[in-house]
Amino acid sequence: MNNKLSKKGTYGALSRNKETKGVETLLGDPKRAIIKLSLPMIAAMSVQTIYNLVDAIWVSGLGADALAAIGFVYPFFFLAMGLSNGLGVGAGSAISRRIGARDKPGADNVAVHAIVIMLLFAVVFTIPFFVLAHDIFALIGAGKTAGMAVAYGRVIFAGSILIFFTNIANSILRSEGDARRAMYAIALGAGLNIILDPIFIYYFGLGVAGAAWATLISLAVSSIIMLNWFLFKKDTYVSFSFSEFKWSKDIVMDIFRVGLPSSVMMLSMSFMMLIMNAIIVMVDNTDGVAIYSTGWRVVSIAVLPTMGIATALVPVSGAAFGARSFEKVSIAHLYAVKLGFLMETVIAVATFIFAPQIAAVFTHAEEAARIAPGLTTFLRIISFYHPTISFGMLSSSLFQGTGKGINALIVTILRTLILTPLFTVVFGFSLGLGLVGIWWGLVAANIAGVAVAFSWARLYIRKLMKTAMH
Repeated sequence: MNNKLSKKGTYGALSRNKETKGVETLLGDPKRAIIKLSLPMIAAMSVQTIYNLVDAIWVSGLGADALAAIGFVYPFFFLAMGLSNGLGVGAGSAISRRIGARDKPGADNVAVHAIVIMLLFAVVFTIPFFVLAHDIFALIGAGKTAGMAVAYGRVIFAGSILIFFTNIANSILRSEGDARRAMYAIALGAGLNIILDPIFIYYFGLGVAGAAWATLISLAVSSIIMLNWFLFKKDTYVSFSFSEFKWSKDIVMDIFRVGLPSSVMMLSMSFMMLIMNAIIVMVDNTDGVAIYSTGWRVVSIAVLPTMGIATALVPVSGAAFGARSFEKVSIAHLYAVKLGFLMETVIAVATFIFAPQIAAVFTHAEEAARIAPGLTTFLRIISFYHPTISFGMLSSSLFQGTGKGINALIVTILRTLILTPLFTVVFGFSLGLGLVGIWWGLVAANIAGVAVAFSWARLYIRKLMKTAMH
């Protein structure tokens, strides 16, 4: 008995000595942790979003059909992002909860499992989509843009393992509180992408496929940098030992308990985009898809603060939950939502005021000029969507951090696959408002969905705190 206690005490001392600054931040004041972890991620995502916008600007020079082609590919790119982000969130939640419980070997084991599962996911994703690309885009109504969609899509599908790895690696870094290096990897890749886009699209004359090649090369550079940190420099809190890897059903289930619902959440968003494209084509034509896909890139700027805060809230709430400090869980959730709401409100006002100028950036080419008025309308309507985002997204992040992935899944499916199609059809068809009605349907669906998510999150936290008191 004494020997066991001695070993446990020795391990505890070793574990504490190995704690990085990131881990110390996770286990400290939740408000400070939210700020310290979210700011680097907001910065990194800002660079990444700037890349997305610049990418759209360069592609818009090829015409509205090229923008529509990328719009048809985007749901599948989002699918790859969703699967890898979901797995990353599941692994990150499991790692941060073990860090909170002072279980470093357990955190290491989760990280190795995440990489192995990631490799399996990448293979299953890549082969069917690459082989069946032409049939898929023809089936979903790409029409005259199908050729460009295939050219862009096949490059993305072939390099999907890079999408998977960068997302998993970034999640592992964030789970141990190392948001700064996660920021470096993301920002470097996005910055390189901005430089490579015009070279591959215009100088090499590859068109839309050139944009895809620029993306993959940039992801490859980010992957190499993170592999160096994990496997060669070995200065992260989490360690990797593949030679001693043993498959653990319990660890897989723990990752999937949050990861699968998170992946399905992202899948539901991908399906929502496919459904939206279909609804839009029925009301308008491929120009409507170009407006939606281009406008959604602008929306990605608006959600940056909330997304950055969400990446911080998962490990912070996970570590607090692992340490059974439920008061910290509550503080972290409310503080995160308040920050997100204030930031999104400012961005919403700016988007509404400057919508014509923003639309002009994406429609400067003569071939794309015809969608400028529609894009301006989209941006102004969707600005009413922005302030509500934090209540839903950050409540989902809370559920993920505390291991309740199914709760996050339920509220997301309610919004994406039930409320969004319902409201867009009602506003667009039943009320006869056309494309404008579809945009208002998006806003109404989100407001209803986030109200449910936030209410459920607060009830869940109250239950945790009552349990702790008893």
